[in-house]
Amino acid sequence: MDLHLKIWRQKDNQSEGKLVNYDLTALNPHMSFLEMLDTLNEKLIIEGDEPVEFDHDCREGICGQCGMMISGLAHGPLKNTTTCQLHLRSFKDGETVLIEPFRAEAFPVKKDLKVDRSAFDRIISSGGFVSINTGQAPDATAIPITHQIAEEAFDSAACIGCGACVATCKNASAALFTSAKITHMVLLPQGKEERGSRVLNMVKQMDAEHFGHCSNTEACEVECPQGISVLNIARMNYEYNRALLFRKK
Repeated sequence: MDLHLKIWRQKDNQSEGKLVNYDLTALNPHMSFLEMLDTLNEKLIIEGDEPVEFDHDCREGICGQCGMMISGLAHGPLKNTTTCQLHLRSFKDGETVLIEPFRAEAFPVKKDLKVDRSAFDRIISSGGFVSINTGQAPDATAIPITHQIAEEAFDSAACIGCGACVATCKNASAALFTSAKITHMVLLPQGKEERGSRVLNMVKQMDAEHFGHCSNTEACEVECPQGISVLNIARMNYEYNRALLFRKK
């Protein structure tokens, strides 16, 4: 199959970027989207041009590094799919594909399709952890957690921090990411000790990173590759108000 690509090229955060056209022919429809970009970069290197920078690591839908906007959609047209799991069979022969980096003030472009998502790391560092000494891993039946609670915590913990929620939100909100990290810990016994300080610190850091407010459109859940529920945001709001109410003066 053949594809016409319009790719955002930008030297660094201080330079102006632009869309550049590329044509690829005789592509295998079973190639992944990132393998297609690898093919393009091999072509550019052979021709003496600079390859396209893009983030990737595991290429198994786990690490969350491969995020980019594909024809206006975070990670592309398939629901609950990361960019690395997207294949060319999802596109039509001869189709024009627009490829851009995630757009958000808190995600400055480093180069081409590569953005700086360290704002997420700083939110985690502000409170997304358990500081108590839990010792060695206990037996699975030693901690009194119901199956339902364990499943809910696991569903929230499935967030891979790719940033699709931020990129697709019209306000560039990180509410879904932050709430998922807060929820999966507050549901478990180990995380309840710091539940108040955690939510206050993480929300404060989220605001300091210049993420926007939740837009209530639920677009973040729709384009999240893990299908993280917006119910996490409701729980974060509850935990935040609870922490304010019981905060020590």
